[in-house]
Amino acid sequence: MGENWLLLQSGLGLAAENMAVDEALLEECRHLGRPVLRFYGWREPAATFGYSQTYEDIVRWTRLRPLIRRPTGGGFVPHDADWTYSLVFPPSHAWCGWEAVVSYCRIHEWLQRSFKALGAETTLSACCEKALPGQCFVGAELHDLLQDGRKLAGAAQRRNRLGLLVQGSVQPAGTPIGRADWERAMLAGSPIFGEITWSEFSLDDRLRKRVAELVREKFGNPAYNQKR
Repeated sequence: MGENWLLLQSGLGLAAENMAVDEALLEECRHLGRPVLRFYGWREPAATFGYSQTYEDIVRWTRLRPLIRRPTGGGFVPHDADWTYSLVFPPSHAWCGWEAVVSYCRIHEWLQRSFKALGAETTLSACCEKALPGQCFVGAELHDLLQDGRKLAGAAQRRNRLGLLVQGSVQPAGTPIGRADWERAMLAGSPIFGEITWSEFSLDDRLRKRVAELVREKFGNPAYNQKR
């Protein structure tokens, strides 16, 4: 059987705002009662890094600015030419019951299916090949999406009582596929849940206010991003 999910097309946003929207969606997903898929882009070159990473390490690894601490784990990700998306699942959804390694694999099986529909063959990494510590797109983690041996897509997760947040990045350099085509292929359906029907979703005034609070208090605040 298929499911009905919410689709949020955010367009381009500032780096701190992009992270704030994802966290606000995680806070809200229990009340929404359905998964949300969000596609978004970047008004500025930036880099995000995992919640537990050290800010000074990221400063040494990239010249991209601003540097924003994500609400999820994982390593540092450059956002100068990538395609980004997020998924949030309410705690009642089956995806929240899976172990992290399983949900990570499932999201990349979904991406693999979307690229195959567009004529691009990819594989899931069978092991870890981390060349530099903490850098998501140098080397590969288990179940990352690879094309011709190069990491094409990775993701990071946060799972708590509110639900599950997945933040993903596709680095399409050298891929002749356009972003709009990839998004349409993603919307064609998940290999796990069958055909998904989509309902358009947008942030209401209350959620926009919460996003502004999170930008001010966390993701746009140097004290938060540099706290360790």
